Amino acid sequence: MGEDGDMQIGGRIKRLRRQRKLPQAELAQALGISASYLNLIEHNRRRVTVPLLFSIAGYFGVEAGELVDSDEGRLVGDLMEAFGDDIFADSDLTNLEIRDLAHTNPAAARAILKLYDRYRLAQKSAAEEAPAGEAEPFHLATDAISDFLQENSNHFPALEAAAERVRRDIDHSGDSLEQGLRTYLFNVFGIETRLASLPHGIARQFDQRRQHLLVSDILPPESALFLLAHQLGRLAADGEIDAIIAESDLPEGDAPALARNVLAAYFAAALMMPYEPFLRACREFRYDIERIGRRFSASFEQVCHRMTTLQRKGATGIPFHLIRTDIAGNISKRFSLSGIHIPRHSGACPRWNVYAAFLSPERINVQLSQMPDGQRFFCIARTIVKGDYRYNAPRRYMSIGLGCAIHHARELIYSDGIDLSTDAQATPIGISCRICPRLECGQRAHPPADHRFELDDTSRPESLYARMS
Repeated sequence: MGEDGDMQIGGRIKRLRRQRKLPQAELAQALGISASYLNLIEHNRRRVTVPLLFSIAGYFGVEAGELVDSDEGRLVGDLMEAFGDDIFADSDLTNLEIRDLAHTNPAAARAILKLYDRYRLAQKSAAEEAPAGEAEPFHLATDAISDFLQENSNHFPALEAAAERVRRDIDHSGDSLEQGLRTYLFNVFGIETRLASLPHGIARQFDQRRQHLLVSDILPPESALFLLAHQLGRLAADGEIDAIIAESDLPEGDAPALARNVLAAYFAAALMMPYEPFLRACREFRYDIERIGRRFSASFEQVCHRMTTLQRKGATGIPFHLIRTDIAGNISKRFSLSGIHIPRHSGACPRWNVYAAFLSPERINVQLSQMPDGQRFFCIARTIVKGDYRYNAPRRYMSIGLGCAIHHARELIYSDGIDLSTDAQATPIGISCRICPRLECGQRAHPPADHRFELDDTSRPESLYARMS
């Protein structure tokens, strides 16, 4: 194993152990090594042999490659994006120095990111002439939730268990899932549910005094079903959700409330798409999203989200990344287990197929992507349309991108007929212009942070920033 790989592994092992509340001695005994040796590994002071690497991966139920390609790479990418800001233009920081900071002192690196988040927020608030206090909680909470999901690999065993418990009760009743949800809410919590004509923009309304749950009658069926499951999650899994939040490092303010909503949504997805049947369907249909959605009465986006949660020990799915963007390039959801870095503060590379998907609405767009460091990914993207089922309703157009490392590509039906063995079909992409080293790219919107450009009066490149001095 290379030195960089060893340094990444130590932090990853420590996080996995802490997530499962394992003492060092217990894990060391299971691996057949001493607790002191494990302590040295976790602090990046000892190399990890290949046999030990596979023992650790087997114990935690992850791929060995996932230990090497840990989220330290994401931390490095976030730092590079931050240090690519113009305020650091004269700092002369190198990529090696930034990587060294992330690997040797990740706590300090994350503190720097929090400080940079606040700086960006202050800039945005000043530009919009709005008091910083008004915009701060939501923005910081959103980033905090993204980090929270990433740190937990978007997998919460307690919520899976709670959803399976409720699903068993519903299935034993013989009702359909929708009717079973309504019956469960009434019998267990005394809540009566019905479709209703609600004010524009309101999807669900809960009258706590009368114990009535009203769901908009112009929602798509899968959205209405999800809202019932979400409400049930707030009730049936309330204890599990509170425990997860209590054990997290979420900041005060809006983050806990937002986390509660996100975790209830996780429960809802687990209830609609139970883990084992869903994973079995993914493998049987080779991750055919639309076919799986048909089986579980779920939308394209719901299925994609659920696919990113399949990290159960001994029964893992493909480690995916997921990104959701609107037509203006605003990233509203980001999560990565594939190893690809999704920008924290800006839009992604315009060459990503998540943007090209807008040119072919509601069709699957397939892309082989290659990062500047040579890593290749297999990615699919498709636009989705959100809006009410009524005449002249406003529509929101978004694009969902789902992808994995190239070695998992053949497990997906979308790779059929595609030559994965050559780089010739791979699209060269980056993360964002400020930290992308591809100097020849004709789609550059900004120069790289560590370069300056000179205009040449004798020739004009496709982009002013494509040729650098």
